[in-house]
Amino acid sequence: MSTTEKIAIVTGAGSGIGRAVALEFLSNGYLVALAGRREEALTETISLSGIYGNNATAVSTDVSDPNAVRALFAGVKQKYGRLDVLFNNAGMNAPPVKLEDLSDEQWTTIVNINFNGMFYCIREAFKVMKDQEPMGGRIINNGSISAHAPRPNSIPYTATKHAVTGLTKSASLDGRKYDIACSQIDIGNAMTELAAKMASGVPQADGTIKAESMMNVREVATAALYMANLPLDTNVQFMTIMATKMPFVGRG
Repeated sequence: MSTTEKIAIVTGAGSGIGRAVALEFLSNGYLVALAGRREEALTETISLSGIYGNNATAVSTDVSDPNAVRALFAGVKQKYGRLDVLFNNAGMNAPPVKLEDLSDEQWTTIVNINFNGMFYCIREAFKVMKDQEPMGGRIINNGSISAHAPRPNSIPYTATKHAVTGLTKSASLDGRKYDIACSQIDIGNAMTELAAKMASGVPQADGTIKAESMMNVREVATAALYMANLPLDTNVQFMTIMATKMPFVGRG
């Protein structure tokens, strides 16, 4: 391994934003461990990277399982010797049901992945980054616009994304002594397979269904790469990247 190569873990790398970021990292010289629940989706991401596929490793991982997360980070440390960047991205949403109809299982599933899983990955990244030479690294948490404002019938997703902000702030503070920079990227209406429905219509706060503006997911990937490439004495603490005309700012 070249001393100039950086090592990254991208969770949720089998689709959407995680896939776009993994591909962007790979095409810019990173060695990337792609983590996700579906190994076939991770393999597809690697195939999409073309000539950079040799720099990628697929690791089937359920981030809600702390033992699986430990194995992911231990494997990366064993293979590469260090970890420079964690893009902490894996997450999911519950079906858009009324708050009072949300089941215990639906709530717990979202909390375990979006909140507990995010913490497990931060914790294991700390263990690797504090003990390596040179010490330190960067953690980028995927917060979402929902870390600021909810959509209708989205309480588990919104609550966990608000909680991610607390994880980011605490990890940023606690990471100082180890030269670990922790930041958060809040993304609004990036065009992915799951978000494509927004272009045809999604529920609004006033009860109407309206189409929303979208942006190219590649813009999110280039933003994450910019954050990742900063020197460790510099940090984008919070970045909001969104489709310019999406209904976030204002009273719409």
